[in-house]
Amino acid sequence: MSTTDGPASAAVTDDGGAGAGSGRDAIVRAARRAFALRPYAEVTMRGIAAAAGVSPSLIVKRFGSKEALFNTVADFGPAADELFAAPPAELGRHLVLTMVALRDRLRGDPLLRVVFSLGIEDERTLLRERFREQVTDRLAATLAGPDAGLRAELIAGQLLGLGATLSLHRPDGASARTSADRLADLYAPGLQRLVDGA
Repeated sequence: MSTTDGPASAAVTDDGGAGAGSGRDAIVRAARRAFALRPYAEVTMRGIAAAAGVSPSLIVKRFGSKEALFNTVADFGPAADELFAAPPAELGRHLVLTMVALRDRLRGDPLLRVVFSLGIEDERTLLRERFREQVTDRLAATLAGPDAGLRAELIAGQLLGLGATLSLHRPDGASARTSADRLADLYAPGLQRLVDGA
């Protein structure tokens, strides 16, 4: 989870969204940030609404409760669907390109919240369990050859490292001035070796 995601600055529109393309996505981005930076008990729907530039009633309408919103934020499945949507022979490069695309689209990292969550132990445990089930174990099941579980853990670690590096060095680091294709040229071979088990 990127800790540099800022609140929406556009005016709230009639439907409670902060301009075109926001609404649900703006709420989820604000909730990711809130749950990563503060324990669950300290996060409020009103605070998330303010950060997202929407009304609190829109959050209730879209998600129902803070627990339901947390469960949406703690769901790594959609990101995993995109990350693993390539055949094994092309997966290394696909992982890098998709990670960069997801970060741009989501305005934050789709995986790092598992590392940066400051919640109580139950919340951190839930995030770790979901990450293991929805990312690491799912990837391991697709890998051929020995040590699939270990290789999947190492691939997940490499993706978390890539996300952390891109967050740490923006907005003016070398990675911010480098194309996604060039990042893939440099980073994907190591991932592909883990995919292949070579």
